[in-house]
Amino acid sequence: MSASSDSGNGHNDNSFFNMPTINFTKLFINGNFVHSISGRKFETIDPRTEEVIASVSEGDREDIDVAVEAAREAFDRGPWPRMAATERAKIMVKWAELIEENIDEAAALDTMDAGKLYYFNKFAEIPSATNALRYYAGAADKIHGKVLKMNGDFHAYTLMEPIGVVGHIIPWNAPSFAFFMKVSPSLAAGCTMVLKPAEQTPLSALFYAHLAKLAGIPDGVLNVVPGFGPTAGAAISSHMDIDAVSFTGSIEVGREVMQSAARSNLKPVSLELGGKSPLIIFDDADIDKAADLALIGIMSNKGEVCVASSRVYVQEGIYNEFEKKLVEKAKTWVVGDPFHPKSQQGPQADMKQLKKILSYIEHGNREGATLLTGGNRVGNKGYYIQPTIFSNVKLCRRRWL
Repeated sequence: MSASSDSGNGHNDNSFFNMPTINFTKLFINGNFVHSISGRKFETIDPRTEEVIASVSEGDREDIDVAVEAAREAFDRGPWPRMAATERAKIMVKWAELIEENIDEAAALDTMDAGKLYYFNKFAEIPSATNALRYYAGAADKIHGKVLKMNGDFHAYTLMEPIGVVGHIIPWNAPSFAFFMKVSPSLAAGCTMVLKPAEQTPLSALFYAHLAKLAGIPDGVLNVVPGFGPTAGAAISSHMDIDAVSFTGSIEVGREVMQSAARSNLKPVSLELGGKSPLIIFDDADIDKAADLALIGIMSNKGEVCVASSRVYVQEGIYNEFEKKLVEKAKTWVVGDPFHPKSQQGPQADMKQLKKILSYIEHGNREGATLLTGGNRVGNKGYYIQPTIFSNVKLCRRRWL
């Protein structure tokens, strides 16, 4: 499968790149790609073109049950938790090597599925992901307990053991990095797991599952079940046979995950939720450099970053000069096809995100903020949006209850 088009605006000029063939669109359970029990599928959309990339099997509560059963069997009776930590480490390193051998395809999948810059995927995010995998491979044989000094004739010690079956729910903004930041430490500890990728970006997770099997990770240790939050995600957080759950995403959903975990088997929960990060610039700053950092801080990955510097506070003495410099730079920021090497910003992940951003811009205009640049969708095909900057924004307080 390949794609080519007009190179005039930079949106679709990726004729130089051969697109990957999408082979892995089923659920990955117990070492095999299988259809969902219901037979339902959902479409994953290319945010560059708004066209369907592939139809993916839709996991539901019943599929999560099957995946958890496989993970439980692999934990209770399989080799992974009983394997010498150094042997687990070798397999994890082999997996990292396979990812590097197939990095072009992995990077292309995240570009097609999430609208992320291809060169960022290939040279930054996926290498960071494989580095995380190697790091935790190195940690596998360094999980130690403690010997405790006691009064009297007693000997006490702590022993660190794998918790069991872990449920992972990952976001769409960094599909590869999020995948390995969840999976790597779990594997190193000897856990087995069920992972649900975001419904917007299921493809790379399924590809990594394929490579995991080639690397020698035993069947049932890693199960990948694409699906939707209210069904597959809710089934993970409420499952009585999952021993811990990890979620990255919104505060609202994080609250639901925590409640479901508490109401079921009181499983421990690890949450990484959304932020609203300020950037503060003082009078003694290098204004040109500060403007670059401010722009990169919010525009990187299309602003789809939990620590994006979405608010900028500038000291009065340099405010006007900084504002002028920032707007100049924003107007030269290249929005275009993420496969094109000159693009600095690809499309938003999906139509929902595009509409949400446009609604925020509308809100800013309605509240009387000054629109300095941007504010509009780019073109009428693909989820592209102009870099947008407001000034004179009213401050408001919001409490998360």
